[in-house]
Amino acid sequence: MFERFSHEARTVVVLAQEEARTTREPNIGTHHLLIGLAGPGDDTASRALRAVGLDAATVRRHHTMSAGRALDGSALAGLGIDLETVRRAAEERFGAGALDAPPGRRRLQGHIPLSFGAKQSLELALRSAVALQSSEISTGHLLLGIIDEGRDRGAGLLRDCGIDLTSLRAGVVALLTPRAA
Repeated sequence: MFERFSHEARTVVVLAQEEARTTREPNIGTHHLLIGLAGPGDDTASRALRAVGLDAATVRRHHTMSAGRALDGSALAGLGIDLETVRRAAEERFGAGALDAPPGRRRLQGHIPLSFGAKQSLELALRSAVALQSSEISTGHLLLGIIDEGRDRGAGLLRDCGIDLTSLRAGVVALLTPRAA
């Protein structure tokens, strides 16, 4: 299936793997794919997600908070600790996202497998590409796969961010559908 992926879609999968590696998660989930899709590019998914106010940092922040790994800045401030100062110092010393990674797990090396939900999303992306008569699977199709799968963390994060999945889906399909001349 990966041979049908556009260059941008392949890049998203690589970014998702790096995100899983950085957060020390054993599988690439739909939330990792969503973070990759929400990057700064000019592809279909990035444009659609920016149109609804999402970027990778926002999705990452919502995932961290929903996973229960967020540090409570106001509680720390009550103790005289500035969370942003601590975060900057930790990231300077240990790398980006140092405070976001679960403790006790080593950084994963090598291949990281896809979660069941991510596999389902990729299958649905392929189906979307076929249904829209596309010769390749683009980032827009990957986003449709996450939306259509609907139960995994990626779709949950979209809902947590206040995104109406039906409207987002319609917007992505409109971007992917060639205009009649």
